[in-house]
Amino acid sequence: MEEKNYTKKELYDPETIEQLKEHYTAVLRLLGEDPDREGLVKTPERMAKAMCFLTQGYDQDPLEILRSAMFNEKYKQMVLVKDIEFYSMCEHHVLPFYGKAHVAYIPNGRITGLSKIARVVECFARRLQVQERLTVQIRDCIQEALDPLGVAVVIEASHMCMQMRGVESQQSATTTSAFTGIFLKDHRTREEFMSLISSRLR
Repeated sequence: MEEKNYTKKELYDPETIEQLKEHYTAVLRLLGEDPDREGLVKTPERMAKAMCFLTQGYDQDPLEILRSAMFNEKYKQMVLVKDIEFYSMCEHHVLPFYGKAHVAYIPNGRITGLSKIARVVECFARRLQVQERLTVQIRDCIQEALDPLGVAVVIEASHMCMQMRGVESQQSATTTSAFTGIFLKDHRTREEFMSLISSRLR
């Protein structure tokens, strides 16, 4: 039986790529480089495609991601998806920040597919971002789509804009949190969430 090779296809808007290529070529020249030398000939195109990939979240609707897999369910205990790895781009310096998101909600008659929570994180992360806004956007999206009894989001991330430039603090990490509903009103529920994301059950 003939073995089929896996081929990953990435689709880009040709006009967008061409315009970005022109700008990145100009940037290389302004930096003192020769964009026509062998090692850089294809760099503007690669940069253009990379930036389109890293910001593809602008073309996605996070609410529709959740609504595409919603189910009626009487379960009213905490649903937690933790250690969701993500990569994003800081809007201030267009440098990466990356880390893990921990997302929980308490259903109020409706649940969503677990993978959709991770997809929502990725959707908002694949935009020019600040960590504080990313945290709130994830929270608000889940609250709006599912109308749960409460939502909790904690994000832990390392920022290359602090590690590669500026203070050059290699070991620094930033933690942000956002809560709604019962996670705000009931400290026991909030403490349970914080305990669960801190534990290593695997």
